[in-house]
Amino acid sequence: MIKFLLATLLFCFNLLVHAQPSVLLAKVFNEQKHKNINHYLVSEKFDGVRAIWTGEKFITRKGNTIHPPIWFSDPLPNIWLDGELWIERGKFSQVSGIVRTQIPNDIAWQQISYLIFDMPDSTLPFSTRYKNYRDLVTNINAPHIKAVEQHHFNDTQLLMAYFNDITQQGAEGVMLHLANAKYKSGRSNTLLKLKPYLDAEATVIAHLPGKGKYQDMLGALKVQTPEGKIFKIGTGFSDMLRINPPKIGSTITFRYHGLTKNGVPRFARFLRVREHL
Repeated sequence: MIKFLLATLLFCFNLLVHAQPSVLLAKVFNEQKHKNINHYLVSEKFDGVRAIWTGEKFITRKGNTIHPPIWFSDPLPNIWLDGELWIERGKFSQVSGIVRTQIPNDIAWQQISYLIFDMPDSTLPFSTRYKNYRDLVTNINAPHIKAVEQHHFNDTQLLMAYFNDITQQGAEGVMLHLANAKYKSGRSNTLLKLKPYLDAEATVIAHLPGKGKYQDMLGALKVQTPEGKIFKIGTGFSDMLRINPPKIGSTITFRYHGLTKNGVPRFARFLRVREHL
């Protein structure tokens, strides 16, 4: 307990010094590289807004304060938690809009749950941290505070059966967390993500005009990745977005299926404008 409190105090001190918290980030699951599936605990990947509870307030990965109603955060204890603010599958835009408001809308926040998926402690393996956050949620006993369930599979076939089942129901994918790994911030093989497609971000550098039924509307976005690859994205837009496209200079998230021999994303499709929370 003393070690855990010290770890929490250290994290909170870092928050005071650095606006952007250091958190654990996932790498992409590779079936050939990551073969020991039975070493991992597996959960659904939720399409919500990641939220760190500092013990006093919610902040985003960028270090921005989230402003829920008092009743929403009141049940949470004075310890560091990591989780997702979530409504339901396919409702990312809705939850993002609610979370970004400075003055919380009480009725809107009643739709949101805080899904806890880690109780960070650099001295404990994830399997123990999972038990700890489950026990914590049970003790809190608040309907909007929930523990993300972890599953265990003995082989890749069982993992993929679970993956196919939940993604067909609309889930974004799954997360694999190495059961014996102690908490360490940064991108690591101790946390993996598996999705039915790859996604990445790019900056909008031009609007290309549409033709035919898209005359006088957006035809495609010309974008540039952080690696410097420039290409066009012409699918995934609603008519409303074609009339009011993402601004030049904004960051968008797109999905794709592998890379060409020149390193350009293949079959790129627009997903959403990246909200800088």
